[in-house]
Amino acid sequence: MRLSVLDQAPITKGHTAPEALKNAEELAILADELGYYRMWMAEHHSTNTFASSAPEVTAAHLAAKTERIRLGTGGVMMMHYSPLKLAEVFKTLSALSPGRIDFGVGRAPGGDNHSVYALSEGRQPMMHNMYEKFETALSLINDEVPKDDLYHRTIATPSQVELPEAWLLGSTGNSAIQAGRMGVGYSFAQFFMGGMTKEILEAYRKNFEPTIFMEKPEIKVTYMVTTAETQEEAEYEALPQDIWRLLFTKGQIGQTMTPEEAANFPLTEMDRMTIQENRNIHIVGAAKEVAAKLREEQAYYGFDEAMICSIPHSQEKRLEVYRLLANELF
Repeated sequence: MRLSVLDQAPITKGHTAPEALKNAEELAILADELGYYRMWMAEHHSTNTFASSAPEVTAAHLAAKTERIRLGTGGVMMMHYSPLKLAEVFKTLSALSPGRIDFGVGRAPGGDNHSVYALSEGRQPMMHNMYEKFETALSLINDEVPKDDLYHRTIATPSQVELPEAWLLGSTGNSAIQAGRMGVGYSFAQFFMGGMTKEILEAYRKNFEPTIFMEKPEIKVTYMVTTAETQEEAEYEALPQDIWRLLFTKGQIGQTMTPEEAANFPLTEMDRMTIQENRNIHIVGAAKEVAAKLREEQAYYGFDEAMICSIPHSQEKRLEVYRLLANELF
């Protein structure tokens, strides 16, 4: 099982956005040294919770700071960009770091309604044509003439570069069949809403058609993980993220609090039950148990790669999560 990193450049309480981006750099360098396969930056807009609003820019910086690990987006939010611009950006990245770039795309907005309309300069956002937009971008990346009339007379430069890997993100299963038919990798965001099933992943495999971007079906599943030397310590470090998710579902979006604040946060019995129910989304425990859980999940679902998102309050504890998992799984 390959092991990879998803980073949202979290801005935890008491820290700044520039610190969050420097933390992403530190994590990328460590992940590269430990042997993680790839690292993706997410895309979030109009928030003081995450600093990753321009994942393709961060990916370029991280590629320059590392030697082996693949870098990319998980994902760039297609609705905000022209297929031509997407192709130009990722061809440039691939030209600068050949064999190490991933073009991961998502169909979600990555922000609230205000930021969505601001990004579209006040126009009605186009949300109905995401798959067609992705197909056009893939054609342009591959130096082909797109089917879309608007892009029929354009080329995406630089030309004749090594192709990035192409991935489609999903969190509900609706995109599984499309990812297969388009011949790209499928990345399921289990950490976001849960809901992964064998049927979703099998639908992707069944419909997969090989392309120049991917010869065989590739499935990657992203989990939220908090691990430590002991179960007790892991629960202590995980509670701030558990409370963050709990408040998020209630429409309260803030920064991840400290473990000390979380330990004193007033939780109802229902809140505690909800946190426990979310353990299929947020895997918490000592490193050996978490590693065993990930192996068990892979054996059951048959995915190729586990991508780990981890957001303890401190950078020190976050780096420790990735060290501990590497020790158990590599």
